[in-house]
Amino acid sequence: MAMLDWNAYRQLLTVRIGEIAKLNPDTIKGYQALTAAGQKTNLLGPKTRELISLAVTVRCDGCITVHTEAAARHGASREEIAEALGVATAVNAGAALVYSARVLDAYEEVTAA
Repeated sequence: MAMLDWNAYRQLLTVRIGEIAKLNPDTIKGYQALTAAGQKTNLLGPKTRELISLAVTVRCDGCITVHTEAAARHGASREEIAEALGVATAVNAGAALVYSARVLDAYEEVTAA
């Protein structure tokens, strides 16, 4: 059983984003310009762009549903998505280690004073 009805959620989200577009069209135009800029050269191709999008998606169910659907539409397999998520997990763990080192560095500096 799915944790969430992702298809229904994506449809509802599209409606709500449409409402935001009516209230603040410049925000949506800016977002669309950023998205289009990343697609201009098409060096990576849509499937790879969607796998990257899924790997960097953090705390955004809307991003998950939109980019999962797009990745599947562009031919990404479940295994490819899992590999991209594995890379993201490793990179985030690495970042946590780097920030852990910074915390210890800060601790040494504050306690030395």
